[in-house]
Parts: sequence; structure tokens; C-alpha cells
Amino acid sequence: MTDIVDDTITQPAGIRPIRTATTRSVLMCRPDFFTVVYRINPWMDPALPTDTSLAVQQWSVLHQTYLDLGFDVHLIDPIPGLPDMVYAANGGMVIDGIAYGASFTHPERQPEGPAYMDWFGENGLDVRVPEQINEGEGDFLLVGDTILAGTGFRSDSLSHGELAAVYGREVVTLRLVNPSFYHLDTALAVLDSTAGQEHIAYLPSAFDEPSLAILRSRYPDAVIVTETDAAVLGLNSFSDGRNVVIASRAVDFERQLREHGYNPIGVDLSELLLGGGGVKCCTLELRR
Repeated sequence: MTDIVDDTITQPAGIRPIRTATTRSVLMCRPDFFTVVYRINPWMDPALPTDTSLAVQQWSVLHQTYLDLGFDVHLIDPIPGLPDMVYAANGGMVIDGIAYGASFTHPERQPEGPAYMDWFGENGLDVRVPEQINEGEGDFLLVGDTILAGTGFRSDSLSHGELAAVYGREVVTLRLVNPSFYHLDTALAVLDSTAGQEHIAYLPSAFDEPSLAILRSRYPDAVIVTETDAAVLGLNSFSDGRNVVIASRAVDFERQLREHGYNPIGVDLSELLLGGGGVKCCTLELRR
């Protein structure tokens, strides 16, 4: 695993931008019941064996990485029979202490929505129960003051209007067209969410042309990730503005991040990849 750098290093002008880390508060769920017993995305194959203990070990490295970065890490108890609950990002979205709950597309995951909303309420958040189908931060990403919202496979585009009403922010719809990148957070990563210096990375082939036009216009300096790195869910990453936790196999993405002044930290979540998830899938940000 790449060493964690805690302090901000000033780079010579004109060589690398100065990146500043901001401590994050996140919610995670141990994969104590993780397995693949159904198929709801192209990554999942119930015929392939899964190793729950290995999934827990790999997840624990991610958990410790966040602790080492100084994150405020909260845990929700896993529930037997909900093997995908480890993908906490799908459980909702939290901004300004308001938790917009998830309403899942597939019946196998639908009980996760109430479980996460219960946790939100028990931990002092203002819970808004969704009327529209949405899968939380799997499809909703905050960049500056704008929420980028994915649709095409999971979250209904009607949820984008609901999201805008809940948070009073601009919501920009992006349509996904490749079923292997069924959530927005598998095809786009937020590297810096600070208003005025927004920076993202994305895979162009995951989006339709109108969505690409939006991304190119709004983020002309975005990092364009290779198909190879995207295929190991390299974009399914989590950044504090300086340190970016990514899939360890996304080697070219790591190079690109360094060139842009970030400190990439590689972790191996290959077992959880069998369920179609990576770093960001396991991470729900709590913006209180």
C-alpha cells in the first residue's frame, strides 16, 4: 500500500498544484455477510466462489487507511441476508445534516434503504424518505455546490428533481450507457470537491454524448482514465482533496494523480470487486 502522507507539501510553481486535505466523516459497513448469491450487475457471478473472510480482511485495510488519514469513521451493523450492505455509499446521501434515503431498484437490496435510514435517524440526521428510486451516493456525487446525478441503470431520473428539492442545489443529470459502470461512482471520481477548484476524473465511454458534452464543458481539466484502470473500478475512489484512496491495480490512474499533485493510496478490494464494488462503494460521506 502506498504510504500515507499527512502534511501538505508545497510543490514548485508550474509543476504540480498544491492540494489540501480536509478531514472527512464517513460511514462504513463490515462485510461480515458478504457473498455473491444473485446477479444484479455484470460483475456478479454466483457460480464463482467468494471468500467472506478475505473480504473482511481487505475491507479492514480500507477502514484502517481512513483512520490513519484522521477520518471520523462510523460503522453501521451488517444485517444477515443483506450481502451488499457493505456498499455503504448506496445507502443514501448526506449534506448539511440532511440524509436523503435510498430506494433500491432490485428487490434483493431494498431492505438496505430502511436500515440505513434508521441509522441516520438514530445518529441525529434529518432523514428524508425518498419517493423515487435512487441508490444514494452510488449515483449522486457532490462537486463544489453542484450534485452530479447518474441515471440509466439504477437511479430514476425523477429522483434528481427530488434531490434538488431536498438540498436546494443544482443537480446535473448524467446518463450512463455501459452496464459495467452501472453507478455514477464507478465511472466518475470527485478528486477535489472544494467550490471554485472542482476537479474530477472520469471514463468517457461510460456516458452518452450529451453527458460528455456537459463534463467537457464544466471540467475541462478533468483526468481522463483508461479503460484498463476503469475495468478494476479504479474510478471508484475516495479523496479528501489531497489523499486519494484507489484500487491498487489502477496503476496509470495512480501516475495521473501524482502528476496532478495528489497522493494516491492503493488498496486491494479484489474480493469485493466480485460484487461490483470498490473503495467508494464502501464509503458514504457524512457531511454534517
